[in-house]
Amino acid sequence: MKKIKVLIVDDSALMRQMIAEIIKQDPALEVVGTAADPYVAREKILALNPDVLTLDVEMPRMDGLSFLEKLMAGRPMPVVMLSSLTEKGCETTMRALELGAVDFVTKPKLDLVEGMDHLVEEITSKIKQAATAKIQNRVLRAAPRANSAPKPALSSLITSTHKVIAIGGSTGGTEALMEVLVGLPPDSPGVVAVIHMPEHFTKSYAERLDRHCQIRVKEAEDGDRILPGHALIAAGNFHMEAVRSGATYSVRIFSAPPVNRHRPSVNVLFQSCAKYLGRNAVGVILTGMGNDGADGLLAMKNAGARTIAQDEASCVVFGMPREAIALDAAESILPLSRISTTALQLAQ
Repeated sequence: MKKIKVLIVDDSALMRQMIAEIIKQDPALEVVGTAADPYVAREKILALNPDVLTLDVEMPRMDGLSFLEKLMAGRPMPVVMLSSLTEKGCETTMRALELGAVDFVTKPKLDLVEGMDHLVEEITSKIKQAATAKIQNRVLRAAPRANSAPKPALSSLITSTHKVIAIGGSTGGTEALMEVLVGLPPDSPGVVAVIHMPEHFTKSYAERLDRHCQIRVKEAEDGDRILPGHALIAAGNFHMEAVRSGATYSVRIFSAPPVNRHRPSVNVLFQSCAKYLGRNAVGVILTGMGNDGADGLLAMKNAGARTIAQDEASCVVFGMPREAIALDAAESILPLSRISTTALQLAQ
């Protein structure tokens, strides 16, 4: 079996050593080289032709984001970012995903050695996922603000049942969800979404989405109403369900064991939509590794909801949509560029 060749780029000699030791534990992976800064990395990429790059954000001479932007313009390849769990780190990571990074791993805040030991499975699995990813030119097609209607006020409460669009995704899903939400008008149905992201990152992600979209976007809090023109993003490390109270819908945020190895889980959201929303829901499953959400999308379809899966050609990783399609859970299989328009039509 051909091994996945990995180049490690980090200004810390200790971090380079620890990442290399982690990668060497997996027989499917091979460290072909390390680099202390982007200038050395550039030469090693040309000489070693790695399959995947692990890239630190803060480095001397050139920061990780600047290097990533140049790399994606000149020699696109799968990149897994290493990011700190800080407000600045979250914002930087979101920008890295916009520029084309496949995924990211958060560095431990305190005990580096023990913290890295807990990241062995995450680092190796994300490198493997990245090696299979399609590297695409990701240009944000943001809605023009000057000619668009104002965002709906938070107080615009709707007292009758209405349509809801439920969305789930994983690897590559942050940018895919952004493209879907950017395509929604201010009076679109309410949206609930689960993307596999760690705690703290979802708040920064929701704020970034809110700046780009015509609808309002926020990290979900327990009891938040699901309203037209608003999107609620499940908080990292918490499950989210859509529930019905009389003629209105809201979300329940709670802590429970991971489902399909994830918390939040797309399956938890979709199963709740099948139970409480039925025909009033549209389910959308986006790019991602694994099978989270496939069973839930099927339950939604069986409950009368309309369902969509992203097609293979536009996915970064065609895992979650493929599993849903195999179960015949997807009524429509569409390229990412058509999903927002079709979801709106199905919700009519």
